[in-house]
Amino acid sequence: MTGRLMLLDTASLYFRAYFGVPDSVRAPDGTPVNAVRGLLDFIDRLVKDHRPDRLVACMDADWRPAWRVELIPSYKAHRVAEEQPSGPDTEEVPDTLTPQVPVIEEVLDALGIARVGVPGYEADDVIGTFTAHADGPVDIVTGDRDLYQLVDDAREIRVLYPIKGVGTLQLTDEAVLREKYGVDGRGYADLALLRGDPSDGLPGVPGVGEKTAAKLLAEYGDLAGIVAAAEDPASRLTPAQRRRLTEARGYLEVAPKVVRVAGDVPLPAVDTALPRTPRDPAALEALAARWGLGGSLQRLLGTLGE
Repeated sequence: MTGRLMLLDTASLYFRAYFGVPDSVRAPDGTPVNAVRGLLDFIDRLVKDHRPDRLVACMDADWRPAWRVELIPSYKAHRVAEEQPSGPDTEEVPDTLTPQVPVIEEVLDALGIARVGVPGYEADDVIGTFTAHADGPVDIVTGDRDLYQLVDDAREIRVLYPIKGVGTLQLTDEAVLREKYGVDGRGYADLALLRGDPSDGLPGVPGVGEKTAAKLLAEYGDLAGIVAAAEDPASRLTPAQRRRLTEARGYLEVAPKVVRVAGDVPLPAVDTALPRTPRDPAALEALAARWGLGGSLQRLLGTLGE
């Protein structure tokens, strides 16, 4: 597991591709393939610009794990399209995107790009575990700021955050985090859980916004220090801050496990080396014809072969 590893938050990228590429991009039978072709274009640009030695497309085998919902029931609740009695709930996804996801998976498999999802875990957790085990530099490509918590200059772990497509990326290291949020990678999860995140259904501590959270972390070091300060009558917390933190104690006890990505997911054995030639050329040729993948696939094949 040496060399530069690139980890793709695949769903984050194909959602961006879906909304960034017109749905007039269609297969010969008229089926939209804008997310498929857009993702192939994204991967082509990422490999061309950043030259990873290894590449993993990390997947959401469970986008809303029951163990997180048990701790915070509101976790991603607003994004549930249909509750399932067994297995992951159905996520609200655009009708014309859902059929493209299996195509994306088949194309990645035929190319030989490692694709990893683990039952009971989100792609974030897969990314966190690959990162924890990495011996070399890691580039995490995601439109989800939650993964800023993994940034670590000492280990050469950074987040490539798309600003416009993947041609314009924010190369997020600890200097960027300190400038924008006043914390380093380790502090970002504490900042996020204090501030809350409506997009993930995390309530946060009422009355504690991003700036206040950053000031508290600068003053007391981490979440444990802030909780200890709330229990210490001699601390410099204002009465309002002390009351809010005390009232949110139940939330603060469970939120770290929900917000922090797992680093111990049981990963399958996969070949993460960047493929130079397709694993299954015949299957790839059939997929290209069936879905009209055209120039997007050819460009990626050319870049992989360089």
